Formats: sequence, structure tokens, C-alpha cells
Amino acid sequence: MQAKFQEQLSADDAKVILGLLPERIQEALIARASDIEYPIEAVIEMALASFLDTEALGFADCKPGRGQ
Repeated sequence: MQAKFQEQLSADDAKVILGLLPERIQEALIARASDIEYPIEAVIEMALASFLDTEALGFADCKPGRGQ
């Protein structure tokens, strides 16, 4: 079975990821999504991308190691 490449995190995948995180992190991500009026999948993607590259806005901009 070949994995399907997606440019952005799907809403379904975001729900799975969110459900696997500690409750305090879930709450923080949901609160941030609400504050900036973005879908939760975009906020999760931005959080992961910013962890890998502090200069990235999302995974499309992410170049690990650049922001360190």
C-alpha cells in the first residue's frame, strides 16, 4: 500500500493527532485555533513546523535546521 502525499494536514488526521496528545496540549492548541480563528489542522501544522524551523509559517515553509 502506497501512502498518499498531502500538502496539508487533513481535518481527520488532525483529530487523530489531537486525540493522542496530553490534555493540556490539546486544550492549548484548541484555544490557539479559536483565538486566531484558524482550523485546528492548520494550528497543529504550524506548531509542528515551528518546532522544526522557527522561521516557518507552515510545513510548506519548513526547512529543518534553518531556524536554529
